[in-house]
Amino acid sequence: MAQLTLQINGKPYVVGCEDGQERHLQALGALVDAKVSEGGAGGAGLGDTRLMLMGALILADELTSAETRLAVAEAEVERLRSELSRADGRAVAALEAAALKIEAMASR
Repeated sequence: MAQLTLQINGKPYVVGCEDGQERHLQALGALVDAKVSEGGAGGAGLGDTRLMLMGALILADELTSAETRLAVAEAEVERLRSELSRADGRAVAALEAAALKIEAMASR
């Protein structure tokens, strides 16, 4: 198990992670640091706990927004798949009708 130090709001936090996940954890730490800074902007004298809470709330808000957008996109993909399936059915029916007409003309 690897250990690394994340700098959040200018303070070091030693955390552990699986070997090979250090870069990912560093990126997550940088994101948390940015959100803590964002949450603490204009909040003079906020304690570390409150800054962490504000950063977590900002991240949670962004996560729920992304989940909502994902659900809408998934519903749209399903709608488009259904529409494509109906269009395929219509195309097959049209080709079959055309084939029947061609066969009827050929047999005259």
